[in-house]
Amino acid sequence: MAREQLQVLNALDGAKTQWYHFTAIIIAGMGFFTDAYDLFCISLVTKLLGRIYYHVDGSPTPGSLPPNVSAAVNGVAFCGTLSGQLFFGWLGDKLGRKKVYGITLLLMVICSICSGLSFGHSPKGVMATLCFFRFWLGFGIGGDYPLSATIMSEYANKKTRGGFIAAVFAMQGFGILAGGTVAIIISYVFKVKFPAPSYKVDPFGSTILEADYIWRMILMFGAIPAALTYYWRMKMPETARYTALVAKNAQQAASDMSKVLQIEIQEDQSNAEKVINARGKKYGLFSSEFLRHHGLHLLGTATCWFLLDIAFYSQNLFQKDIFSSINWIPKANTMSAVEEVYKIARAQTLIALCGTVPGYWFTVFLIDKIGRFSIQLIGFGMMTLFMLGLAIPYHHWTTSGNHIGFVVLYGLTFFFANFGPNSTTFIVPAEIFPARLRSTCHGISAAAGKAGAIIGSFGFLYAAQNQDKAKVDHGYSPGIGVRNSLFVLAACNLLGFFFTFLVPESKGKSLEEISGENASSSSTLSMTTNSNLSPV
Repeated sequence: MAREQLQVLNALDGAKTQWYHFTAIIIAGMGFFTDAYDLFCISLVTKLLGRIYYHVDGSPTPGSLPPNVSAAVNGVAFCGTLSGQLFFGWLGDKLGRKKVYGITLLLMVICSICSGLSFGHSPKGVMATLCFFRFWLGFGIGGDYPLSATIMSEYANKKTRGGFIAAVFAMQGFGILAGGTVAIIISYVFKVKFPAPSYKVDPFGSTILEADYIWRMILMFGAIPAALTYYWRMKMPETARYTALVAKNAQQAASDMSKVLQIEIQEDQSNAEKVINARGKKYGLFSSEFLRHHGLHLLGTATCWFLLDIAFYSQNLFQKDIFSSINWIPKANTMSAVEEVYKIARAQTLIALCGTVPGYWFTVFLIDKIGRFSIQLIGFGMMTLFMLGLAIPYHHWTTSGNHIGFVVLYGLTFFFANFGPNSTTFIVPAEIFPARLRSTCHGISAAAGKAGAIIGSFGFLYAAQNQDKAKVDHGYSPGIGVRNSLFVLAACNLLGFFFTFLVPESKGKSLEEISGENASSSSTLSMTTNSNLSPV
């Protein structure tokens, strides 16, 4: 049986799309713009770090980061992100979304700057300092996941909520693009100002002394967009749902939203308390009630995100094959250090522009029309097919003249990741859990995803090594090969397809209706049980 709803929440659910919705998207979205920039820009400069700090005299190829150092530099931010998602997700439910929101942004600004100022008397010292600051950078980024998603879902109306949350997440695509663009501009300026021969011509002179400034400038630039939005984050009021349902101050929630919506909302505190208290006992995360009502939902959101990120972050397995096969990136010894940064940035920017960004915005425009469940199911299904399309005739794709087909299938795989589970796994956990546990459950789901990202980025980097020891990359052991790795990734996508059936559809419903917060105990149990069986 449905309970009476608070007036302030009814006003939010029925509000027309207004300027404040777009303001919230920009404020929250710039955090994700910065998140993506900071997480992905490191891949643009790792080759340069190898040339600067691990040069070997007499070697026929430029210096490169040892496998353990490369894994640490690239992966430590993911470890920080996972920790931050759990910690700030929990803190957002305890202290409020707004109080914690500014902390994560400050941490991102400070650590972006400090990453570029990494110091040391030896290569090991510089890498250790860089890893230290990138861990805490990731910690701040991790907090942005549950907080941004929860804030946007609690601000939005029920008709266009999915599109608004998706728009926040879609700013990741622009962050990746910005990272590549900044790297292109900086490396181009240095290439013109300080011309250098290729490594083959002059191994030592190919890496100019000024190259040490390039990677530092690229990393520090990430602080700028985050710093620009700090003031506006602090100006945002606490979400009405947290104030009314968790802090139990409905009058304050009505006052805050009256200013935001620019309408008069009256909320009688005594009546509001009756409405809130009528909703029965508030169960905790580690209770049998939560397990009964939302246990399968949390299993579904966490597992789908975990499986998706294994496949999504494994893309570094194929990029080197793609870039070299279509001559986007020549052999390293035919370029100078600065030219290599330029070529890598240009290639990754083109990939982002063609395959990454469009998928995000297809989700933004279609999610409230066809629903989260359908998009996630289609995405996992298409990714499975395209991964198999890459794996089964893999030897065909690697022969001369067949690379274009490989590139097309590769691009489509990640188009359907973004117009699919990469977006929906971020959106749904911010909608289907109770307000008092919403940020925590989103953080748990996101942390599961980041665990998958670590496996996808680094586990498969080792697993995908050639089975022939003579063809293994320097510093690695033989693995199962790229073809077999593609079969494993296709299986991950197929599992994600089936685990999607644990996640309920939330299109067009209020947050309280989805989570069961406005229903009696018996009807809540009935509703959540049915939603596990039927996602529509």
